[in-house]
Amino acid sequence: MPDTRENLNQPADAPLGDPLPGWMPPPAPPRSAMAGRLCRVEPLSPETHAADLFAAYGADRENRIWTYLPYGPFDDPAAFRKWMEATCRGDDPLFHAIVDQATGKALGVASYLRIAPAAGSIEVGHINYSPALQGTAIATEAMYLMMARAFDELGYRRYEWKCNALNAGSCRAAERLGFTFEGVFRQAAVIKGRNRDTAWYSLLDREWPQAKSAFEAWLAPANFDGDGRQKRGLKEIRDNL
Repeated sequence: MPDTRENLNQPADAPLGDPLPGWMPPPAPPRSAMAGRLCRVEPLSPETHAADLFAAYGADRENRIWTYLPYGPFDDPAAFRKWMEATCRGDDPLFHAIVDQATGKALGVASYLRIAPAAGSIEVGHINYSPALQGTAIATEAMYLMMARAFDELGYRRYEWKCNALNAGSCRAAERLGFTFEGVFRQAAVIKGRNRDTAWYSLLDREWPQAKSAFEAWLAPANFDGDGRQKRGLKEIRDNL
């Protein structure tokens, strides 16, 4: 039935959202790898990735990477593997390992979660980058690959990023990657016995083409000098498109 005011029982002057002709809910993300020039983002497997990840995370001697996550740190590989077995095999969250193409080692984790095909909305979260991954081109490429799957391959309308509002590093990362800040949900959760206010960010399908072009320009080998330093920042590139 057409989306008319009559069948919605709406007054003629009532404001309505934009119509979505041809809109169809996208599928859930598949359990398959995404490959880039620098990394693979592949479904997380305790058998394949636990040892690499525990070793990579162990380089953070102060356990700062676990501060804003609802789990961790873990005392030993067995405890970490047990958590992965219990938590990381489901479809929502759908956990992925970020694997360095050059070494074959898993250096971090990210997931799709709050997957809502009926709304065309999907979130990226449970992001945990080891010290070896933080601030690298691999880290950015992993986020690009996950966005590209959500928008280009699957057809989602909205891509979300949420974090503890006190997590300044995560907030900066969201803004660098092109997300728009939408506000703070106060007293949204209790994490490790403490209040969490949650900052919400989003990227929409109509914003993706510009963001995608910026990612591809930033990730191009020509944007890095012989020492691997960027020539132009991601935000600079995006703002100039």
